[in-house]
Amino acid sequence: MKSDQSLYIEKLLNLYIGLPETPSRVSRYDRQMAYQLYEQKVPIEAIEAAFLLASVRRIYRAPSFPALGPIRSLHYFLPVIEEVSSNQLAPNYVQYLRCKLASHTECKLISK
Repeated sequence: MKSDQSLYIEKLLNLYIGLPETPSRVSRYDRQMAYQLYEQKVPIEAIEAAFLLASVRRIYRAPSFPALGPIRSLHYFLPVIEEVSSNQLAPNYVQYLRCKLASHTECKLISK
């Protein structure tokens, strides 16, 4: 049976690599950061909300802005995790972000 720590880290890292523009594999630095977030007792719900918020912000930013490079590390999300941790998002807004991200992903699959 897996420990709470193992389950937390596994879920966090699976959420991370499931996002658009993130690596398909995690690095040891990503694992270390996931462990630190576990030690800081950051709720997985806050981390998921931060992942969604940051991803939607990236995808739907103004086309006139310069293109962003791919996300290379879990560290990219730390400022948004802090933002979400201090200002909890409403559950219906998190659901909205999920739908917005899913609709973008579906659009990408259809256009290929």
